Amino acid sequence: MTLESIDRVTVLGAGNMGHGITEVTAMAGYDVTMRDIKDEFVEDGYESIEWSLQKLEEKEMIDESADEVLSRIDTTTDLETAVSDADLVIEAAPEDLDLKHDIFSDLEEYTSGDTLLATNTSSLPISDIAEAVDTPERVLGLHFFNPPVKMDLVEVIYGEDTSDEAAEAGYEWVESIGKTPIYVRKDVRGFVVNTIVGPFGGEPAFMVSEGEATIREADATMAHERDYPMGPFELADLTGIDVGYHVRKEGGSPIPPITEEKVEAEELGQKTGKGFYDYEDGDGADYEPEDASDFDWLRVEARMINRAAFLVGEDVATPEEVDTGVQLGLGFPEGICRRADKIGLDTVLEKLETLCEETGSERFEPHPYLEQLVEAGETGEDAGAGFYDYGDDELGPYHDLNYDLEDGLLQVELDRPSRMNALSADLLGEIDDLFDSVDTDEVRCATIEGSGDRAFSAGADISGFSDADPTDLMDVTPAFETVNDFPRPVLAKIDGFCLGGGLELALACDLRIATERSSFGAPEIGLGLIPGGGGTQRLTRILGETRAKELVFRGNHIDADRAEDWGLINRSVERDEFDNTVSEFVDDLAGGPPIGLKVAKKVMNEGQDASLDAALAMESQGFGLLSSTDDVLEGTAAFAEDREPEFEGE
Repeated sequence: MTLESIDRVTVLGAGNMGHGITEVTAMAGYDVTMRDIKDEFVEDGYESIEWSLQKLEEKEMIDESADEVLSRIDTTTDLETAVSDADLVIEAAPEDLDLKHDIFSDLEEYTSGDTLLATNTSSLPISDIAEAVDTPERVLGLHFFNPPVKMDLVEVIYGEDTSDEAAEAGYEWVESIGKTPIYVRKDVRGFVVNTIVGPFGGEPAFMVSEGEATIREADATMAHERDYPMGPFELADLTGIDVGYHVRKEGGSPIPPITEEKVEAEELGQKTGKGFYDYEDGDGADYEPEDASDFDWLRVEARMINRAAFLVGEDVATPEEVDTGVQLGLGFPEGICRRADKIGLDTVLEKLETLCEETGSERFEPHPYLEQLVEAGETGEDAGAGFYDYGDDELGPYHDLNYDLEDGLLQVELDRPSRMNALSADLLGEIDDLFDSVDTDEVRCATIEGSGDRAFSAGADISGFSDADPTDLMDVTPAFETVNDFPRPVLAKIDGFCLGGGLELALACDLRIATERSSFGAPEIGLGLIPGGGGTQRLTRILGETRAKELVFRGNHIDADRAEDWGLINRSVERDEFDNTVSEFVDDLAGGPPIGLKVAKKVMNEGQDASLDAALAMESQGFGLLSSTDDVLEGTAAFAEDREPEFEGE
């Protein structure tokens, strides 16, 4: 039972989750059968896939035609036919345990013992579902998030009897379809993501029920001051208040009175036109930043952090897995374990202990793992250790970017995929620190790219600067200058949106290669702003006044082909040629003379701002400096001997 043994996949269910999983599976090159109990269900699901693929094709977000992807999808209503030759079956039926038992009993009869059996359940224990089969070791959870085509995360969940072999095969298969898996090593209710999000919605509801806050105060604080994608009450209205209610009821968790009142009144959120906000006669979730007041956000986050301590302390998931889960599954601005280490675990523990003493409620009882960390003095970043260890990193620690330095190539990845790699103040600070601190003697060239498949960077994260003093904003751009002045060539790998601050970062790089589906723009003027980070000046120098002013004044996007025509990027290539093209550039840069490239970059950058005579003088000085280096002797000898030079940077 390995990834190599998975060729054909069957998805049971053609609803939103079922047809979404079918679509991403086929997009990854697998043959897949989608099965449901009625022809009309199957037809509706297939039509949804067809519509989605056509949209993706129009936006150049897939590498082949919609028809080619659809050719890999079969449909049926017959279960035995659907699964008889499947290597992996993913059940995506309604959340009814008896129904799932019936399905899995049939699966054991109709599939071979080597077939991997997965469930997409979001609320039922994997172990309970596996009770229906005699081979529970091959049953696991593959929990996709809605909609599967857009959401990158998949939780890979162990049941009590799931074998490591089955879980590893499922994990590798998730990676093979371009999604990000995280292990959930114990079958806990809520898995990882829902375990963390429970207090996010529940605690504010208790606070409002007890008259300690208003709905708008809670939402405004959590969204505008703590940078979550939306407030807890807005989120409940979006997902359905009854959904959270039933999850709490089934799990035996206390239900906030205001939540119970809404369910009894059948005011369930957007789907009924009214919930915590009025969507029919009112303006919906109309909270504003000024509504934040003095809402006690630490009470909410302390409970979320305590749940993270439970997950880590009980060996359900690692801090990295927890943080990946909440960022990709919930769109949190940073991992909850990272945020905990910033706040200070001693501060969190003190808050929980105070609330526990004041209320007597079990929900505030600190988890032993949190107490253990604090007792050991591992209270977070300032202490050098917390959920994470901060003492051994040569560079960093970095929360919002990843880097790798090997064989002279510094590869940098902006890691905020849930925000389309928007440039927050923290991320800009990390870029600045990395390029300023790395040992340049070990670097031949560097690349910068965005994580996920949507954007290099879609711009500056405006919310991250919302509380800044205007004079402070004058100091948020050193990162761009640090990249611009880095004494080695820097190449921007652009796939997707490259807008605003993202464009400014790309302009600070020396070279830019983009996929044809990428788009470029300086939309700041639409906000009443102008490009920062050197954008106005670098655009003018690269494009000339006429085109630079068109891009800035109109605020429109241009595609990659036009960007190449204008000279904004070096190459516009098809996605399947992207990696090869980048590799060709990198090979040339990494194999070039380090001192020569350093001097060339410095002379060309500084020469732009000098008179022609001064620039020529700089060029002459640079030429003279290089003429005495060992690299020049090696380059001359290699040319004479008709071989590739081996530059040492001396």
